[in-house]
Amino acid sequence: MPGKFWKEMSKSERMQLKALVCLLGVFLLLLLAVVSLLHGGDHEEETPQQDSVEQEHIPMVEHLHNVWVMEADARGLLCYVAGEERLLQVAAAEVLGQRGIAGQLGSAGQGGTAGQPGIVWQPGTIGQPGSTRQSGTMSQPGNAGQSGNGLEQGYAQEEDWGTEAWCLRVREQVADLELTDGLVTDVELKSQKVSGKVLGVDQEAVWLEGQGRLEFTREVQGYRLYRELMTVTYQDLRIGYDFADFCLEEGKICAILLAREEAMETIRVLLKNSDYQGIYHDRVELTCDTDYTVQVLSAANSQETVTLHTAGERMELTVPEGARLVVKPTVRTGKMILTSIRRSQGIPAYRGSLELLWTEGGTVLINELPLEEYLYSVVPSEMPASYPQEALKAQAICARTYAYTHMQRAGYEALGAHVDDSSSYQVYNNILEQEEATAAVKATYGQLLVREDGVTPAETYYYSTSWGYGSDAHVWKTSAADSYGYIVPRHLSRGEMGRVLTGTAVETIGEAVGPEELIQEEIFAAAIRSTDPGDFEADEGWYRWTYTVKTLDPGRVLERLRNRYDTNDRLVLTRDGEDYVSSPIKSFQEIRNLTVLARGAGGVADELLIETDRDTYKIISENTIRYVLCDGETLVQRQDGSRVNAKTLLPSAFFTIEIAKEGETVVGYNLTGGGFGHGVGMSQNGARSMAAEGYGAGDILRFFYEGCSVKEIYYDGEAD
Repeated sequence: MPGKFWKEMSKSERMQLKALVCLLGVFLLLLLAVVSLLHGGDHEEETPQQDSVEQEHIPMVEHLHNVWVMEADARGLLCYVAGEERLLQVAAAEVLGQRGIAGQLGSAGQGGTAGQPGIVWQPGTIGQPGSTRQSGTMSQPGNAGQSGNGLEQGYAQEEDWGTEAWCLRVREQVADLELTDGLVTDVELKSQKVSGKVLGVDQEAVWLEGQGRLEFTREVQGYRLYRELMTVTYQDLRIGYDFADFCLEEGKICAILLAREEAMETIRVLLKNSDYQGIYHDRVELTCDTDYTVQVLSAANSQETVTLHTAGERMELTVPEGARLVVKPTVRTGKMILTSIRRSQGIPAYRGSLELLWTEGGTVLINELPLEEYLYSVVPSEMPASYPQEALKAQAICARTYAYTHMQRAGYEALGAHVDDSSSYQVYNNILEQEEATAAVKATYGQLLVREDGVTPAETYYYSTSWGYGSDAHVWKTSAADSYGYIVPRHLSRGEMGRVLTGTAVETIGEAVGPEELIQEEIFAAAIRSTDPGDFEADEGWYRWTYTVKTLDPGRVLERLRNRYDTNDRLVLTRDGEDYVSSPIKSFQEIRNLTVLARGAGGVADELLIETDRDTYKIISENTIRYVLCDGETLVQRQDGSRVNAKTLLPSAFFTIEIAKEGETVVGYNLTGGGFGHGVGMSQNGARSMAAEGYGAGDILRFFYEGCSVKEIYYDGEAD
């Protein structure tokens, strides 16, 4: 019972015991030291032990996933890794053997089999280390869903490392590489490939026609193989086109290979439901003026089911969960009549094919057709076919260029559409095709407006009517605005047109004000309350307008502020001391002041101040301001005396504001404004007046898009 014994001892006895233990410890240490010295003296004649023992080498192993092997030759493997070329030397057989990481090694320096000389690598020569493996089972050439490369099934699981045949097989392939101490010690090729038209893509998967939905691996890589080699992502895939191959690993896409570049001639348009209320269709009913087929594409089963239907047969289609239906006339000139939606023309008919996609939100409808035929319906929907031919031609070039840029960067990637058919992009098939508009499209076949570099398509924004001046792309408060320097705020006058085309000053009819001066409130107010007979659009109804709200409803303003805050909380800010911050909009009862804080190019209202009995708000961007100040009931009176209902937006943000107050409360306001639309790019009514006075489409586009030119793109991939 050591514990009990210790407790029964006196304090002095405990101290004595501790001292004894310490002395015994010191004695034992001295004894061990003496023994060690005696032992060392007995071995003075023996070879002393080495001061240090060489530590065992621990290899540094690195794995590179889904790299593009550009070349394989005597230098090593030239690979494209993380956006850079990297020359990787291949380990010699003796190095692999010494480190114990080779597979079945041959004799050192025995590069290849008899009659087949090996490739000499640096450092050393290659025996038969490791293995070059295939991911998946190799197929015979031409097997469906896999690349045909002449390799027999199961070929070369332990093939000759480093031979000429090996080099030919490894080059221009995607592979996983193992590097040991910086040398390649293992290669796994990703040789199973598929391709097909891309029907939809997001960060998780891609829909391929004939293959269904294929997910991406976590380490997926993408490479553009034409022109300059570079890395790409899923966002670089072209919706509706078969420009890429996809390498598979265990049924998932591990690499994207953009194999070629061709001019794109078909566009995919998401069709909104009746009155453009949304993208989902509760029901889809259609027929066709020719025989037509209905094809089922399933994500779970890539096998296609096709049924044939006769001309005039009406069908209501339901899409199975996770699938797509493709409706296509049996002849190219056939048209599908979509009886379940309405447009201004009535029941619309569509060229090309219709695709129905199942989503959790409902059925989405996509129309795929040639770009030129798409323009047959866009041009008359965006510009009256009665306008002069040169104006229609300018509109056709703008519409084609606008569509082409979105074909390169789709607006609805996940759903598989480039654009929709509403004013969010370009209005399509709202008006019947018109002979004059179709003639303008055909006369400008394949023509795009390109920037000063002669290659890059311009952003060809356009709008209805100017108030005499245009603005620039900064009105939308996007980061891309600085790249649209060719969209210059101009005075849309005859004098300015002459100066742009001839490079010399031309006498003007009215007193011109520079666009840069219009950011000053006093100068803009004076200009908007007057007219300039030298302006191309001085006789247009929308050239000047007024909007008078006699009874201001604070509740409606509150609702609209909250709606826009929910849409983009950077554009509706609340005052916090000296700053403005993004904060949820709180309820208020009264509005105390309305005033324009800042103006942008051409005099557009850029910032609006709204003071209430609770908070003060700063409203940013022309579109947000037009939305907040529109009550949905007040009619706009144009300068010709006609009155028009503005349901959701004011005609433009080129206006001054006058308020009516009772005490401290704003009870109404009056806007004096001009123009219709955002004011960026080409004014369509300006183009009409220019064409009527003899200017051609090229002159009109030069005026609105500084430094840009028209270039013809042939759809076989060649450009003039």
